[in-house]
Amino acid sequence: MSVIDDYLKTVNPDQFDALERVRKIIVAATPDAEETIGYGMPVIKYKGKYVMGFCGFKDHMSLFPGSEGIAELKDKLKGFKVAKGTIQFTVDNPVPEELIIDLVKMRLQDITSK
Repeated sequence: MSVIDDYLKTVNPDQFDALERVRKIIVAATPDAEETIGYGMPVIKYKGKYVMGFCGFKDHMSLFPGSEGIAELKDKLKGFKVAKGTIQFTVDNPVPEELIIDLVKMRLQDITSK
């Protein structure tokens, strides 16, 4: 059992499946994914570098892919509340799998180019 499994036990039951879905998508798209907790939320890392975090809140859930991905994919994020490094979503309005994968690929490219 991982620290993310422990975290998911604490979320609103309605959000569990949505957050587990996000987790599986990120992990599948990240080679040698490292699951950890950072900033009090589940974080996926690659080669020790932050790829993406996710978290459940009272009325929504959030992805934390970093500001670059959000800025670059802003046209695909219409229908979601976004901030500099955050995408808010709900059980009824999940972030599409393809979009999550695109965000992961952008982070991996950024990590490997440095």
